[in-house]
Amino acid sequence: MSNYDICIIGGAGHVGLPLSVAFAEKGKKVVILDINKDVLGTINRGIMPFLEEGCEEKLKQVIGKNLITSSDNAIISQAKYVVVVVGTPIDRHLNFIFHNMKLFFEDILTYLKNEQIIILRSTVYPGITEKVRNMLKDNLPNIEVCFCPERMLEGKSMEELYNLPQIVSGFNERAIKEVSALFNLLTKDILTIKPIEAELAKLFTNTWRYIQFATVNQFYMIAENASVDFYNIYNAMTFNYPRAKGFPTPGFAAGPCLFKDTMQTSAFAKNTFFLGHSAMLVNEGLPNFVVSQLKEKHDLKMKTVGILGMAFKANNDDKRESLSYKLKKILEIEAKKVLCSDVYIDEEGFVSSAEVINHSDIIILATPHKEYKGLVVDKSKILVDIWNFYGKGGLF
Repeated sequence: MSNYDICIIGGAGHVGLPLSVAFAEKGKKVVILDINKDVLGTINRGIMPFLEEGCEEKLKQVIGKNLITSSDNAIISQAKYVVVVVGTPIDRHLNFIFHNMKLFFEDILTYLKNEQIIILRSTVYPGITEKVRNMLKDNLPNIEVCFCPERMLEGKSMEELYNLPQIVSGFNERAIKEVSALFNLLTKDILTIKPIEAELAKLFTNTWRYIQFATVNQFYMIAENASVDFYNIYNAMTFNYPRAKGFPTPGFAAGPCLFKDTMQTSAFAKNTFFLGHSAMLVNEGLPNFVVSQLKEKHDLKMKTVGILGMAFKANNDDKRESLSYKLKKILEIEAKKVLCSDVYIDEEGFVSSAEVINHSDIIILATPHKEYKGLVVDKSKILVDIWNFYGKGGLF
């Protein structure tokens, strides 16, 4: 008999915690297993350690009841389903690192038991689900492994967990049926495909989004180089024109997933995915483009440049892989002084939004947090607004 329905390893993070809360809210007995004891303490007080819309209220309702936390690996043995949410890094050559995944499962092998179902939730390189299953079955012949990719928009997980279809993949009909029923508690639409198809579906989804951003960012650079306001073009392209529906606007495309998953797709394609590499060069090159454009028009060595927004996306406190930090590094070389501010991130050296506006000659809106909407920038200042957040166009 299992004491818990679900153990979510790495459950205190952006992917695991909303899922833990959602299953607990649906009546499942859930244990969050995580090595970060400080964050677990925060969760036990009913406080979210990061911004996730609508999650803290639900957390307060379930913590200490259907939801508990632990940092002891032994608790893995007490759950029927083990959901694994661990990082899937790439190396400096942009290849997937399986060694980390192998070490992880070797570390927890003692606590796994036959009849458990392991659910891989994080993005994995194609073929890894089968590799993990084979590795575990050498020791536990009745254990099963499924891959059920997370596809939530950070900040909207508590909405999308209940509304988006869930992909379920596995190698055993019983396991697929059980895991499908588990996720049916959250969403009505379950799609079952082969594990390698599910692995590629997750990679292709993020890669497609990354390429979309690269396309519009390239268009933006072309227009800017021609001294044409991209947003006049954008409005003409998209107004009542269905084939341009969903066309994104330019901006820093970053975060912990899009770039990484595009490079994993490239590695799987034996580095023949030239479109993906081009997207990387465009998106990662946007901070350099911004600085080079400013250098052409202003003597940056005599200017103080302020950056508004250091998170990787708007209305969020996640700074992982944020291009705002790349922009900062470049400006620290090129400008007289750099000031940074973010309404959601408290970091040593950061200043207030007011100080950025008052003491900067050039202000770059890097992340369009909603709190910046009411800011007034004096006309004597140079405002760089790639996002057209203030509705004045995208020209520098």
